[in-house]
Amino acid sequence: MQHLDPDRLVLLALSEEDEQLSEADHLVHCAACRHEMESLRGVADIGSQVQDLRDLPPPPEHVWRAIEAGIAAPPAPIAPPAPAAPAAPVAPPAPVADLTERRQRARRTRSRWLLPAISAAAAAVLAVAGTLAVDRLVSRPAPGEATARATLTPLETVPPTAGGDVQVFADGQMRIDVRDLPLTSGFHEVWLLDPDDPTKMVAVGNLPDRADRAEAVLPVPPGTDLNRFRLVDVSDEPHDGDATHSGRSLLRGTLTS
Repeated sequence: MQHLDPDRLVLLALSEEDEQLSEADHLVHCAACRHEMESLRGVADIGSQVQDLRDLPPPPEHVWRAIEAGIAAPPAPIAPPAPAAPAAPVAPPAPVADLTERRQRARRTRSRWLLPAISAAAAAVLAVAGTLAVDRLVSRPAPGEATARATLTPLETVPPTAGGDVQVFADGQMRIDVRDLPLTSGFHEVWLLDPDDPTKMVAVGNLPDRADRAEAVLPVPPGTDLNRFRLVDVSDEPHDGDATHSGRSLLRGTLTS
């Protein structure tokens, strides 16, 4: 069975061109072409998964040596065909058929060189991506480690026994524990304020409806800059449908690392 052109397989694996019906039928019945197509698609998938990586560390030296060795190595020689058994003399093949056979042989040789080179390049991509992942994992705080803390103190109009503590964890969760908040007919809400401009704020969430002691774990909204919005505020909010701050703050504290 005649194989598909190697260049054509590369284009199909990269989805640069659509499969023709004859090619799809050929891939169903030809195990060699199907295996080569799956190998090329595997390399293409690896490339698509790491295309958004930036500022990658250099790959290990042995990866580059493997790539250079794979590219520089000459293709494996093609064994000459075994001598045919004596047979009746036949007419020599036409020049066009001979040229076609030589082209097909050259393409098969190029395919044998191309696949090891692509595999070496894929290994380099995986090595760099793995190095980056390990570096990020080592430098990233553990999910249960607090990255910022604050002590909440009552404002002047609030009983001095009121207060609380705040911890922000590496996974973006905020744990807040408050005590002796004044009774409210509405609810208590947690905010993050910009101390340089307190009108700039981010709503974090509501506290449980308890006056003696309330504890909650609230997610910090994604993208919140805690270097800017570092002032934690607990307010008394009425059930009026207004999502903005009521202006009645009870506790405040500044996050520090």
